[in-house]
Amino acid sequence: MRTLEPWVGPPLEHFLAESEARVVLLMTSAGQVVAQHGFTRSLDVMAAAALGAGIVASTTEVARLMDQQGFGALVHQGSEQGMLLSGFETPRGRWVGLVVFGNETSVGLVQLFWDELVRELAAVAPPETTQAPVLAENFERELNASLHALFGR
Repeated sequence: MRTLEPWVGPPLEHFLAESEARVVLLMTSAGQVVAQHGFTRSLDVMAAAALGAGIVASTTEVARLMDQQGFGALVHQGSEQGMLLSGFETPRGRWVGLVVFGNETSVGLVQLFWDELVRELAAVAPPETTQAPVLAENFERELNASLHALFGR
């Protein structure tokens, strides 16, 4: 597990132990990765962050067009694994979570422990400061490589 914010570690470790999730990605609404678990390549992380943030932003805009407050988590269940994608509020602003889980757990358990994780993060998050955003050392290079891999440019 990798985290850019140390206070995210304990709640995320608890979520992983309880939910039996295989892959977890926590990011800002702009797609900047805050914590990750289970990814084997940085390209996968960058692509998942960009796509996850985009899906949540699109869903939020569709809800607005429909005069809805918003929608809950998006869940897809396949034959071998499922995915939960959810936007949520923290004292540090809006974040997005992407969770991949297998047949060793259930959608209901993942959602139950996801809701608990969101509450724990809100409880332990330090207040947002006016510091410049924290970027990974190779963020721009990795972003460009990811965009090139995704769109061939």
